[in-house]
Amino acid sequence: MSAELPKAYEPKLVQPRWLEIWNDRGYFNADPDPAKKPHTIMIPLPNVTGALHMGHALNGTCQDLITRWRRMQGRVALWMPGTDHAGIATQAVVERRMLEEEKLTRHDIGRQALVQRIWQWKDEYEARILNQLRQLGASCDWRRTRFTLDDVCSRAVRKTFFNLFRDRLIFRGKRLVNWDTFLQTAVADDEVFTENVQGHFWTFTYPVVGTNETIAFSTTRPETMLGDTAVAIHPEDDRYRHLHGKFVRIPLNGREIPIVTDALLVDRTLGTGVVKVTPAHDPNDYACGQRQRLPMINILNPNGTLNENAGRWQGLDRYEARTQVVAEMEKLGHLVRIEDREIPLAHSDRSKTTIEPYLSDQWFVKMETLAENALLAVRESRVKFFPSRYAKTYLDWLGEKRDWCISRQLWWGHQIPIWYCDTCTEADLQAAFGSRTDVVYQRDAEDRCWLICGETDIAADALGAGHTLRRDDDVLDTWFSSALWPMATLGWPDQDHNPPLSGQPDPSPAGRNAVLDFFYPTNVLITSRDIITLWVARMVIMGLYNLGKVPFAHVHVHPKIRRCRRARGMESTRWI
Repeated sequence: MSAELPKAYEPKLVQPRWLEIWNDRGYFNADPDPAKKPHTIMIPLPNVTGALHMGHALNGTCQDLITRWRRMQGRVALWMPGTDHAGIATQAVVERRMLEEEKLTRHDIGRQALVQRIWQWKDEYEARILNQLRQLGASCDWRRTRFTLDDVCSRAVRKTFFNLFRDRLIFRGKRLVNWDTFLQTAVADDEVFTENVQGHFWTFTYPVVGTNETIAFSTTRPETMLGDTAVAIHPEDDRYRHLHGKFVRIPLNGREIPIVTDALLVDRTLGTGVVKVTPAHDPNDYACGQRQRLPMINILNPNGTLNENAGRWQGLDRYEARTQVVAEMEKLGHLVRIEDREIPLAHSDRSKTTIEPYLSDQWFVKMETLAENALLAVRESRVKFFPSRYAKTYLDWLGEKRDWCISRQLWWGHQIPIWYCDTCTEADLQAAFGSRTDVVYQRDAEDRCWLICGETDIAADALGAGHTLRRDDDVLDTWFSSALWPMATLGWPDQDHNPPLSGQPDPSPAGRNAVLDFFYPTNVLITSRDIITLWVARMVIMGLYNLGKVPFAHVHVHPKIRRCRRARGMESTRWI
């Protein structure tokens, strides 16, 4: 007599049994087979910041459908699994928990201890994420699971940085960046969101030197007056023609600064027609400062307090300093009015704190040529978007060709492989590294020191007595390593051996990375629209740069699951 079927489907009884069968029989394994066609999908690697959500479930379902369909057609279908170390996001999560639960900061425990805590977090949540994918029935080749900080991926990161530095496509320079004062690191434009908040609009005056006149201007950040290096007027504004070439005095510190004419910065129809210029703390002012060759005075410490350039306000938090600066200007008779305004403020997507424009030394990738090559890949239909409208997001962002800031002032991630030498000469470097192909060096752009890049670590005493090399403390932007995902996971740049499998022998002929040859370039990328610029574009850039081939032919952008407010008369939340 047959057993009675349960009245309801019970996944807890079914899923473990089938998962075990699928895994034991190797149904999802994908090894090179010259007699068959490959089909490769790279998972949009989940961040090890927590558990997966409904968006991941939708994304995984789309990939699983395509992979199983191609497998049934007789192709060698590889769905590559893995996770992302997510430098700034993961460190932010761990630091916030540490601060809330133990009242400790990373500086209290040190770099090594913080990194150890983050590895523990990673191990816990990576296991959770991969288990969730398995429970969904994801038909990935689990033997090939990769992590962006593992040895295989790290080798690709190191090689790419080395090549870009050697080709002078990576440089170090002092630029204005988005600064997260909580995490004390630069963040990319793509990692910033703008939110309207209630604030104030202050109007002040500066006295014109040598006259009885004052000139009025407005600002939402009064504390930045301490870093002003000019005030700007429109060259055709008749109200101020008589002030061309004159100076004003900042009442707060007595510094005299020029009145400059700048038609790009100033709209004479808005407000007073006068703009205070703080090149080190505003992107528009920074551009003006470069045009006018103005000094750039940074008044902030990395944690958002004021530094020595702020005079008697040094050490105050910027918001406390704002209150005191306004009071001082009122006391001196230079406060005209205060208006309540809704102010659009930039926030860090990672820590949710207010962004400060901040002048600092950072590492950049020159995008002019790299971006143009990636633009051509889509314009020439070597990479196609589905739906096609999403190609515009890709093309518009790359079309700006802005240099990419790749350094982050974090402790979790790929440490930048640059060593500094302040005391050596070119002859010293030639004697030590002249015969090596895995070390290159350049003079710093501002002629401050030598920059030495190695494919492998360089000892501090590599130049001998009298010279000590110091390594750069920063780590690389997470998107730098994830941009290499399609090739790094397949073992690039190692051309001689397949990437290692989890506890299994290498299935390919010795002396050749058949995995990379067979599965790259991949076929389709399935992802969400919010990482077209952050990830998709950068994978195309790196694929073309490192291998001369686009990393995938098709990009499918699936709908995004978003939680909506309850509509009138509805009892539950809708998902779209």
